[in-house]
Amino acid sequence: MAGPDLVKTVVYTINNILQQEKYKAALAVVKGFRNGAVYGAKIRAPHALVMTFLFRSGSLKDKLRAIVKATYQHSRNLAYFVFTYKGLQALQERIQGKSLPSQSFFAACLGGWLVFGENNNINSQINMYLLSRILFALSRLAVEKGIVPQPKRDPFPLFATLVWGIVLWLFEYHPHTLQPSLQSSMNYLYHDSNVWHDISDFLVYNKPRTVAPK
Repeated sequence: MAGPDLVKTVVYTINNILQQEKYKAALAVVKGFRNGAVYGAKIRAPHALVMTFLFRSGSLKDKLRAIVKATYQHSRNLAYFVFTYKGLQALQERIQGKSLPSQSFFAACLGGWLVFGENNNINSQINMYLLSRILFALSRLAVEKGIVPQPKRDPFPLFATLVWGIVLWLFEYHPHTLQPSLQSSMNYLYHDSNVWHDISDFLVYNKPRTVAPK
């Protein structure tokens, strides 16, 4: 019976530590690492699955390897960033004796440089995703603070007009400037739809199926 008793003792000890206020900052950093890893995997795995099987060529093994690699990289980077950010925040607060807005900015800047500063496909997608969100947020904040007057009309239609006009102009005349995954998506939508040979690759398949030589 020593085994079950030992397990109960260990669990009780861990739970007791988790409840102590003096360990809260360090434990929050650890849980942040855990949440970053889990969230990164949840976000990337389905996206990588869909994009890989839609647009990537190669064997099933190659596709599965690409999915695992992308999921691991996203999960790892997000876990590292959350760990770094929360750790630097806690350190600054301890040194300065209080929480300040500048602490969040500095911690995130350093974490972004260390973790998301490498120019690769995963980091590029994450950084561009955030860029679109912060542009919206800064626009709203500028209105709230009175820096920009409240629009008399909803500016969203103008925003949509410019976004789609610019991105399709870039795709048609300067496609190399766009991210590869966006190029693939747009090729499928706008260029592949110009080509067909019979009803099979007009309605059923995007491109004619290759027949293995006899």
